[in-house]
Amino acid sequence: MTPTKQAILSAILNSIIVGLSFIFVKMALTVTNPIDTLAHRFTFAFAAASIPVLFGWVRLTIKPKQIGALLPLAVLYPTLFFTLQAFGLVYTTSSEAGIIQATVPIFTLLLASFLLKESSTWLQKASTFLSVSGVIYMFAMKGGAVGAGSSMGTVLILLSALSQAGYSVLARKMTRSFHYIDITFMVSLIGFLFFNGWAVSRHLAAGELGTFWAPLGNPLFLASILFLGILSSLVTSLLNNFALSKLEASRLSVFNNLSTLVTVVAGVLFLQEQLSFYHLLGGLLIIAGVIGTNYFGMKAKRSASKATSASI
Repeated sequence: MTPTKQAILSAILNSIIVGLSFIFVKMALTVTNPIDTLAHRFTFAFAAASIPVLFGWVRLTIKPKQIGALLPLAVLYPTLFFTLQAFGLVYTTSSEAGIIQATVPIFTLLLASFLLKESSTWLQKASTFLSVSGVIYMFAMKGGAVGAGSSMGTVLILLSALSQAGYSVLARKMTRSFHYIDITFMVSLIGFLFFNGWAVSRHLAAGELGTFWAPLGNPLFLASILFLGILSSLVTSLLNNFALSKLEASRLSVFNNLSTLVTVVAGVLFLQEQLSFYHLLGGLLIIAGVIGTNYFGMKAKRSASKATSASI
């Protein structure tokens, strides 16, 4: 299997895990608040990332003096992304948040063109917009009214989408200088320190530190947090960073919309939610957009390679 195909497979697996994670987030939030959930989530993510390092199965190549270079990356994701998303959902509807989040591939396309000088054909751009339109169509048909939330919520979710796009572009650049395993480990470490520091500080201020650990005694929460921490935080970060080391950020970002489709299908299969015609049509638009973006991307890359060879 070629590196490009491995990257595409990684992106698809990443989308499946992220899409399923919404079910586990819903279950976790029935037990405790978003900040504590994020703290426990990244505790398990960092613990899982540390085990292969401690046992020598994986060797980190990053040097202490290089860690500072990765801080902007970790600030964008998970720190800013999850924080802005958590507070944004307090002030707006999930439907509106979903529509705004669907703009991530567009932001990534623009940022990648400007900062990484990634070129894309008009067919790639059209395919990206086709995939985004599939997500927006599903949310619109579901009855989510844009504007139902406050302007504060809209701004926060928009900023979270920008932070995710910024992460994809910056991570693509960082994978040229750092191994994707080093990036994944550092992101997990900083997420662990930030969210645990925040959560523990809140509990100490309230004089109820014991309640921070209480959710871990709940089997439903523990099962949810194991999935969210190990698979949905650590493994997805690893898959995403690997894919970014092989694919353009603009091509990879379109796979994010597959997560929405997986969430819809999972809702039908596990939560007995109703599947409607607009789900099928929206899903087809998403898949067509993802396939189109990558097909035309590979075609453009082959053409550019042939042109380079012919000029030599």
